[in-house]
Amino acid sequence: MHKFLAGALLASALILSSSANAHFQLIYTPQVNLQKAGDVPLKLIFWHPFENGHVMDMGAPEAFYALLRGKKIDLMDSLKPMRFKGASNEADAFDATLKVKRSGDYTLVVQPAPYYEQSEDLYIQQITKSYLNKDGIPTDWNEPAGLKTEIIPLNKPTNILAGSTFTGRVMSEGKPVAGAEIEVEYMAAEPDMTANAPLPATAEPAPGGSLVAISDDNGYFTYGIPKSGFWGFAALGTGPDKEHEGKELSQDAVIWVRAYDIR
Repeated sequence: MHKFLAGALLASALILSSSANAHFQLIYTPQVNLQKAGDVPLKLIFWHPFENGHVMDMGAPEAFYALLRGKKIDLMDSLKPMRFKGASNEADAFDATLKVKRSGDYTLVVQPAPYYEQSEDLYIQQITKSYLNKDGIPTDWNEPAGLKTEIIPLNKPTNILAGSTFTGRVMSEGKPVAGAEIEVEYMAAEPDMTANAPLPATAEPAPGGSLVAISDDNGYFTYGIPKSGFWGFAALGTGPDKEHEGKELSQDAVIWVRAYDIR
């Protein structure tokens, strides 16, 4: 166990990329630890939330659902198109609703339509997971969702402590991915659920471009969480699909986790 922790920490040492801050697919709702049953509002946005940057147009998702105790809850019928207004532009996004009844972990999954990034002449498809929990009862947050590519959390993703670490395992078609490049994003500007615009940012990106970690030989990475809020991790190009409409496709695995301060 000690060898695993040491190896994971070493393999995931923080490096700074010279690239611009990353695209990140969001499945967002402000409260992820729930005590009551009811309709939970969700927003699907393709954005740069660390710097409240450019918003990208989302097409209709190929799939959108929740997993609870091994059962799939289709959420496609709950999608409603909307426009999200970032600091510099606005773009197509979606509102949605999840009906929460039973206790346990809800894994939210979206497989968005590939997005054409003109500046790089390639498509991006970020298969994204986010989590809710009702009543504080853990059920299956650490179970794989059976996606083409995904990050499996080794820390409960709905209540990580700021100042601790998050460990994930990058998978592609059920197998670990060694040497995956994982971009890290802090949701400094969270969406206003009513205004469809960002709330004031609570932090600024560090100099040097995107924050990046690398998975070890068994697909594990560990990242220190310095601040409360939502943190996103995107394993770039780890999916099996490499081409879309005759152009290169970066099929990424994204996961969002929630951190809290100790009070």
